[in-house]
Amino acid sequence: MAYGYWKSGRQDDPAVFELFFRKNPFDGEYTIFCGLDVVLRFVDNYHFAKDDIAYLKEVPQLKHCDPGFWDYLSNIDCSNVTICALKEGTVAFPRVPLIVVRGPLGISQLLETTLLALVNYPSLVATNAARMVVAVNQKVAESQPPKCFEFGLRRAQGPDGGFSASKYSYLGGFDGTSNVQAGKLLNLNVSGTHAHAFVQSFASLEEVKDMTVLNTHTNEEDNLLSLVLQCRKEKGDKYMRTHDGELAAFLAYACAFPNSFLCLIDTYDTLNSGVLNFILVALVLGDLGYQPRGVRLDSGDLAYFSLECNRLFKEVGEASSHSFFESLDIVASNDINEDVIHTLSSQGHAITIFGIGTNLVTCQAQPALGCVYKLVELCGAPRMKISQDIEKVLIPGQKKCYRLYGESGYALVDLMVLSSEDQPEVGERFLCRHPFIERKRAAVVPTSVVELHHVAFENGKVLAPVATLDESRDYVKEQLSQLRSDVLRPMNATPYKVSVSSELFVFLHDLW
Repeated sequence: MAYGYWKSGRQDDPAVFELFFRKNPFDGEYTIFCGLDVVLRFVDNYHFAKDDIAYLKEVPQLKHCDPGFWDYLSNIDCSNVTICALKEGTVAFPRVPLIVVRGPLGISQLLETTLLALVNYPSLVATNAARMVVAVNQKVAESQPPKCFEFGLRRAQGPDGGFSASKYSYLGGFDGTSNVQAGKLLNLNVSGTHAHAFVQSFASLEEVKDMTVLNTHTNEEDNLLSLVLQCRKEKGDKYMRTHDGELAAFLAYACAFPNSFLCLIDTYDTLNSGVLNFILVALVLGDLGYQPRGVRLDSGDLAYFSLECNRLFKEVGEASSHSFFESLDIVASNDINEDVIHTLSSQGHAITIFGIGTNLVTCQAQPALGCVYKLVELCGAPRMKISQDIEKVLIPGQKKCYRLYGESGYALVDLMVLSSEDQPEVGERFLCRHPFIERKRAAVVPTSVVELHHVAFENGKVLAPVATLDESRDYVKEQLSQLRSDVLRPMNATPYKVSVSSELFVFLHDLW
């Protein structure tokens, strides 16, 4: 395409492109916009190196290109490109541009594929994460809502996909990741537990007979096995029948991590062995001055198992002097997704942390967001795509976009107007119209009006300071708090309205 523009002498024609999506993902009614930071980094460094040109000259489809075209590519950059965008973490809706690109036709067109790639997946996974966090927070009254950790690296689409998933799931509201490199590079909370293999690797208590742990009261090393066996005998019959190999594994893990002792308890029998072995070791660690962390459930009836574990912890806590049993974490993993979270919430559970992997990072419920990049103006004249599918009809021309808020503080509507129109006035009645259906209209009197786009890149420079990951994460929370609960609900959510002004409506339909 770039060669076609250059060959016809149109490569420098001033153009306006919009990057947007037509439908919210996951059958929902909102999307979290992400990826602006990497978009700005990309355009700030955009150029063709000598080896890039050399390679392109050898591509069979391009061998016939005029030498002047290679000179054009050698000198091209984004110094004449202006990018306007939503703020990173903004809640976005169909048809409202996420990014607007203004610049010469050739370079603006060349940006298309990369910009789509840099926005599609980050926005999708952040939205997936945000929906799961919203689900976790529902039906939580006075108690602290469960935390969410991303556990998806081993199921992600390669290491790059795994890193992006860690980054943007955190931005969407997750509390941390099991991806150590992401934790290092992004300063994220890193969390993880041992696998079933660790438990399976131990067969008898003989293997841990010499392991010791520092007694924080006496500052001496104590033999952990002897103390646990004494506790086991005191606790009685059901504790005597637990799996010795599993108990050995827990003892070894306690020696390695006495201050963060958290065990996977479903290798053999969750309630008749796993949780009981954890309790034995936890009691001894408590006597030695440590505070165990909790247990992880990775199979079975997560709701029932979590409630039973919580009941046992409370019983043991009341019978002992260790108050930490009241606050032990119960981590649940095993193919958790948004529907599973809602089901667990309706059943009732005692889970304090969700470890979510495959369904988060692969976005199994919807593998792509479907952003598009469309030409809306060329040489000052509007450009429009016509389609029999009304969803694909393009709203032409340069536009300004606003979010109108009501008295309750909730967002009422996103409004697109012609670039020549004034901003809607606070307290003044404004007619908002459906872009394509004439009879659909609503009069709105906003109490607050926010312009959605800001100039992020101009004259070859990044203008807007790039927000930190934590700042963007907080902004996502703020944005979601401005949506009514019926827009956020998982099923049959109320569609959020995206409207146009009367002038833009007439402009669109005159062209159409």
